[in-house]
Amino acid sequence: MKETIRNIKTIYKFGKEYRSALIFETIGSLLGIAIGIALPILSAQLIVHITNNSWYQLLYMSLVIFVVQIISALKTVLIRKNTQKFTVGVTEKLQKQISKEILKISQTDIDNNSTGVFVQRMTSDADELANMFTTGFGRCVGIITSIGTFISVFIINKYVFVFYVIAAFTLTMIHLIKSRKYKIKDKEKRKAQEKVTGLTSELIRGIRDIKMLNAKDSFIKVLNGNIKNKNEKYLEMRNLDIAYNLVIDSLTTLFELLLIILFIYLISNDMLTVAMAIALFSYRDRLMSNFMERVSQLLEEANSFNLSFERVFALLDNKTFKKEKFGIETIENIKGDFEFKNVCFSYNDGLQVLDNISFKVKANSTVGFVGSSGSGKTTIFSLLCKMYDINSGEILIDNKNINDLDEDSIRGNITIIGQSPYVFNMSIIDNMKLVKENVTLEEVKEACKLACLDEYIESLPEKYDTVIGEGGVTLSGGQKQRMAIARALIQKTKIILFDEATSALDNETQRKIQDAINNLKNEYTIMIIAHRFSTILNCDKIFFIDKGKVLDSGTHEELLKKCKEYKKLYESEIKES
Repeated sequence: MKETIRNIKTIYKFGKEYRSALIFETIGSLLGIAIGIALPILSAQLIVHITNNSWYQLLYMSLVIFVVQIISALKTVLIRKNTQKFTVGVTEKLQKQISKEILKISQTDIDNNSTGVFVQRMTSDADELANMFTTGFGRCVGIITSIGTFISVFIINKYVFVFYVIAAFTLTMIHLIKSRKYKIKDKEKRKAQEKVTGLTSELIRGIRDIKMLNAKDSFIKVLNGNIKNKNEKYLEMRNLDIAYNLVIDSLTTLFELLLIILFIYLISNDMLTVAMAIALFSYRDRLMSNFMERVSQLLEEANSFNLSFERVFALLDNKTFKKEKFGIETIENIKGDFEFKNVCFSYNDGLQVLDNISFKVKANSTVGFVGSSGSGKTTIFSLLCKMYDINSGEILIDNKNINDLDEDSIRGNITIIGQSPYVFNMSIIDNMKLVKENVTLEEVKEACKLACLDEYIESLPEKYDTVIGEGGVTLSGGQKQRMAIARALIQKTKIILFDEATSALDNETQRKIQDAINNLKNEYTIMIIAHRFSTILNCDKIFFIDKGKVLDSGTHEELLKKCKEYKKLYESEIKES
């Protein structure tokens, strides 16, 4: 209970600005409690007046009950409107905060978890936390109403009160046992659901590759296996629920039979009137089934709430998912000098990707990186953008350690154009606005022209307002790369990294892109990972990377003369061409 109260206080902070809605919800609930206690007694009085043929009193009581019912209906509207306002507000704030925190999680933890882990927590778990203030609040109101009814029963007849207490206690204890077991099953089901959500996301995002690889059957087999496991966990929950409900329903029926016998005894001995017996009997659901269910449901709600709280705040704190760390130093006018000093790095598998690597890149120079696949070229770019933390050594930007710099000084000054850039399910112009909110259409057109994408866009019916689908599904690989290049040109960062960014382009388009890159020379620090040697022939300097080390460096002509491995790689490309 302490854990639940502590967690509720934490979540309430997200809904402080909606507290007026919570106040109105509480007022409506208090009205509901009063009506719930009074209505059965008023109904009993109505029955008494019917049997006594007191028409004046009958009319009066009927009018009172009518007014009470109208107030009850208005109370329901008051509760529902304010409940929704509070719930939607809290959910919105939670999801906004979760999305921000997900973007802060270290790339290593992102790589090590499926998308389902994050999707489930941002959607269903966030909803569950907000629902505690609606359904959970409603359960509390129901329990308080039942306690008020217990007091009313105690005043009317103490024997019936004792019976109701025994029945409610027995049924509630069974529900508590069920609730504890249900929580364990629920946790297992949620983990299984995360896997299904993650695979479903991958199915949609990777649908083209799945088809092209003719891997539909094998992927569906994996997905079906996870769906089956998730459904088995769900069925285990439901079967547990069914089994305990059978016991509870049977006991409830038995208690109702015993209650009728008790009423017969009390009436026969003039210890209770028939009218009051009818009123007390009408309380049976509220005091036995409803009370027990509400207590149990509140505990289940609390268990589910605490579980969702644990899962959501695993994203919001630094305990489960490690957050990216940046320094506080700012570079106002970055030049674009880079230096790797004895940098060592490995991913989670422990294999050394960069082995004590050192090199320097001067501001406004254009440098290339070549080497066989797996030599560590792309990793160098990832580390420059601080996507991962190095194991040892130093990375310097303008002679300042990258670990001392704030995020904007690093990523606000570097644009990376990858082999498979991600474009978003928005219009072309909205994709551009992601990197520069106030970009004009003319600026977008100019950037797309430099990236050799303008002719294609102008051929589209909606031109720059064309929505390009999730992951840019309507674009070819080359068009996506040109889109990313245009996006980089709009961002106008001092440092531009090309990670085989022209690999999907035909020779003519690549030539045009190369011209665009040449136009940027001497104004930007440009670093290029080469897929084709033609991309780096005019670089000021080329680093030949082999097994995580700089094997040699120099201009293209210099490397042809002094580096056998470079020459061999270059000649093999010429031969393939």
